[in-house]
Amino acid sequence: MAGATGTLYVVATPIGNLHDISARALTTLRTVDLVAAEDTRHTGRLLQHFGIQRPLFAVYEHNEQDQLPQLLQRLRNGTQIALVSDAGTPLISDPGFPLVRACHAAAIPVVPIPGPSALIAALSVAGLPTQPCYFAGFPPRKSVARQAWLAEHQYQTATLVLYESAQRVQACLQDLCDIFGADRPAACARELTKRFETIVQGSLLDILQQIGPQPKGEIVLLIAGDTSERSTADLETDHCLRTLMAELPLKQAVALAAKLLTQPKNTLYQRALTIQQQDRK
Repeated sequence: MAGATGTLYVVATPIGNLHDISARALTTLRTVDLVAAEDTRHTGRLLQHFGIQRPLFAVYEHNEQDQLPQLLQRLRNGTQIALVSDAGTPLISDPGFPLVRACHAAAIPVVPIPGPSALIAALSVAGLPTQPCYFAGFPPRKSVARQAWLAEHQYQTATLVLYESAQRVQACLQDLCDIFGADRPAACARELTKRFETIVQGSLLDILQQIGPQPKGEIVLLIAGDTSERSTADLETDHCLRTLMAELPLKQAVALAAKLLTQPKNTLYQRALTIQQQDRK
C-alpha cells in the first residue's frame, strides 16, 4: 500500500453478522495508517473484535466538510486511509461522498473494498424485479414533505427501494398505501443478517398490518414498479406541474406549464387540482 500519495480505501463492513466481513476488508483495516469512521465508538468495537488496533478519525454527516482539508492533506502526504460507515457500504445513505469526490479531483486513488450492503441484500430476497431498480434512500422525516416526495415516485416503473427508521416506518407505509395504492406489491426487510431477521412480502397494506406498532431495527422497504398505462408525456406533465407548483401559486404554475408544454390551460388546471388532492392525502 506504500506510495508517494496515500490511497483512500472505501471499506464495506457487516450490517449485522460479523462473519460477513471479507478477508480483504480485514487485511485492509489491519494495514492502513488510519480508519476514518462514521462513529469511532462503533468502529472501535468492530476492530477490537477482530484484534485490530488502528488510529480512528471521526467523519460523520455534520463534520465531514470541516475535516476534509485535513484528510486530503494526510492522503497527499502518503497516509493510507480506510473509510468505513457504521454498517454496510460507505456512501450508500452514509457519509463520505465529499471526501471521495475531493480525492478524485485531487488525483488521489480511491479503491473499493466491496462487501455487505442492506440495499443489495434486500433486493436479492424481496421477490420483486431487480432490473431495473431505483434506490431513493431515506424519505423526508416530516409528513407533508414525505408525502410530496413519495408522490414524485408514484409512477416509477422500476422497483423502488427505500430506507426507513423503525420510528417512522408505519407512517411511511401508511403514506405509501394512500399514494401508491394499498394493493401495490411490496416487501419489507428488517434486521438483515441479524438474529431477528424478518422479510415480509405482500401488498403495502399487508406489510403495514404485519410490521407491528413498534418494530425494531434497520428497515428496507421495496415497492414494485407502477404497471398502469401512463404515457411518458403524462409523467412529464405531472413532473412539470409539481415542480412549478412547489415554487408558484397554482394559477401561475398552470399558466407557465401551458406555455412550456403547449397544452390547454384548462386541462392542466384540472390535472394540477388532482395532483394537489393526491399530495394532501
